[in-house]
Amino acid sequence: MTTAQQSEARHLLQVYAQLPIEPESAEGVYLHCGSRRIIDFYGGHAVAALGYAHPDLLAALSRQAKSMYFQSNAVALEVRAQAADALVSIAPPGLRRVFFANSGAEANENALRIACRTTGRSRVVALEHGFHGRTAASAAVTWGAAKSWYGFPRTPFDVDFIPRDDIAKAEALINGETAAVIIELVQGLAGAFDLDPAFVAAVAAACKQHGVLLIVDEVQSGVGRTGAAFAAELYDVQPDMLTTAKALGGGFPCSALLLGEELAAKLKSGDLGTTFGGGPMACALVSTVIEVIRRDRLLENVRTLSAELRKSALTGPVTSVQGRGFLLGLRCNRPAKDVQTALLDRDILVGTSSDPAVVRLLPPLTLERQHVQTLCAALADIG
Repeated sequence: MTTAQQSEARHLLQVYAQLPIEPESAEGVYLHCGSRRIIDFYGGHAVAALGYAHPDLLAALSRQAKSMYFQSNAVALEVRAQAADALVSIAPPGLRRVFFANSGAEANENALRIACRTTGRSRVVALEHGFHGRTAASAAVTWGAAKSWYGFPRTPFDVDFIPRDDIAKAEALINGETAAVIIELVQGLAGAFDLDPAFVAAVAAACKQHGVLLIVDEVQSGVGRTGAAFAAELYDVQPDMLTTAKALGGGFPCSALLLGEELAAKLKSGDLGTTFGGGPMACALVSTVIEVIRRDRLLENVRTLSAELRKSALTGPVTSVQGRGFLLGLRCNRPAKDVQTALLDRDILVGTSSDPAVVRLLPPLTLERQHVQTLCAALADIG
């Protein structure tokens, strides 16, 4: 146990499996743990899009904190409007309305509520191995939650789970009783499993045929992680609603639900609400994250280094690479946990996944070629 783990154990619930390191500070793509400098290929669950202590983020935080640290949605704020403008500027066409919240689960919860309310239907289709959050509705569409940690005696709606890439099953279960289909185009926790574009197209077509709302969950894949602003662009799919979080605030809690004008027109004052969502600090960072990604051409950086990773990472224990951009899964010939431990011994932090053979990479978009080379050399050294 690290010293911090011992301290946390005094009062904090012990519900997290923690790594045997204790970061004292962080800068760029590095975690500083005593005398060790660890390259972070995990990015705090894909949150640290611009790495740590990014000067633009620190400046935005300082400016906004001095100006106004907090104010609720009871008043309009220019900083909130600017964040929405920035987000819409990179969103799929047609998604021009934004609801800011605090977490991906909250964004998904509200998307599912809107779907059931506006369609008057009470069935939702989700994918096996998908993860959408830990609130009542978002967990109901999370694969495996009901058999492990869900806890509630019943779900808010009936859920039909379909196998990934099974077009026949999708066409059979998406029908006139379905309120919504919710999918991750790249399933993060499942090991960065990227769906077959033909399957996604079939799901979208079935939704259109039956008047079903398509919710694309880009909580993990959004805001540049896949090498596009959103993975929906790579799949050429037009969702009715899109959710995003994690990278959106660059480390500050923030999420967003995007939807089109027609659907938004069905909502009125009081239908949705949040105290902290859309707060000035979070919104200042949303605008800054998007500005830096655009200014520093980070999407191009992701695409270039991802292509290099796909080739160079096929060494040592790695047998194949899946995923998109900087949301990658390295399939290994041994338990992913063993590979994670071996890499951490070499001062490289990676993640694992619900697939016991897949190591997950979620590095900052600011990663450089030297870091890719260091990772691949370490994989080769593991053998």
